[in-house]
Amino acid sequence: MFAFVLMPFDPGFDDIYKLGIKETAEKLGIRAERVDEQIFHKENILERIYGQIDAADFIIADLTGRNPNVFYETGYAHAKGKLCLLLTSRADDIPFHLKHHRHLICGDSIQNLRQALEKDLDGLVAEVKNRDSVLAVRLTRTSGLLEKDDWTADAKVDLTFDLSNETTVPSPEIEAIYFDTGRGWTFKQDGRECAARTVEGDKNSVSHFLRSPVRRLQAGSWAEIKISGEKTLATKFGKKNKEVVFKDKYRVAGRARVRVLTTDGAFEFPIDLDIEVDEFPF
Repeated sequence: MFAFVLMPFDPGFDDIYKLGIKETAEKLGIRAERVDEQIFHKENILERIYGQIDAADFIIADLTGRNPNVFYETGYAHAKGKLCLLLTSRADDIPFHLKHHRHLICGDSIQNLRQALEKDLDGLVAEVKNRDSVLAVRLTRTSGLLEKDDWTADAKVDLTFDLSNETTVPSPEIEAIYFDTGRGWTFKQDGRECAARTVEGDKNSVSHFLRSPVRRLQAGSWAEIKISGEKTLATKFGKKNKEVVFKDKYRVAGRARVRVLTTDGAFEFPIDLDIEVDEFPF
């Protein structure tokens, strides 16, 4: 997987590129390069940049300082339909008409950049791979409720996913669907608890088995998956927790993932959750 990096050729950006972007990408098995570290002979530098944008699986563009060359090259990448991840140290560097694009605001901390970038690169890799899939998965509706007693505060959430085929050909057969979350969650589908186990190689993630509503989807068709989840957010059990005061509302946020296994292979769909759970959700 190749990520082409657009940023000013300025020594002040070297640590951001080498320690923040390149090392993080390599950790995920992604080859990230800037044009100034490539060897080329026949074409001029602008032709080389255009060619690398065309060849890249996705683009990483640092808009810090509003460098006009970086903006021009990013516009070219958008016009070519490339997946782009925009970075900046200050929110003001992202113009209004670009704020709806995927972007990260990391301040002056390379550590913050690495953490945020790792999460978003994982999603970009999945999105690139999913281009070979006729199936798509989207989170369409969420709701949350907070339930408290004398000892615990529990989040109860309802999630609705659309499983769709927006192409002109039938989908492959669906063999299994898994919903991967952090630890502590239990889920039910149609009133029955979903089987769950720790994700292999990631002890902090749990995979929940979901039943597919269909064996395959014809061209232009869709199906719906509804699940209900529960997790304890705070507890007074234990000596250190006796003085805990429960909040009136909590925010449940993070990155989850739906994995669809088919006869044509496995496809991953990152899901961003951001749900407010309240005792009175209206």
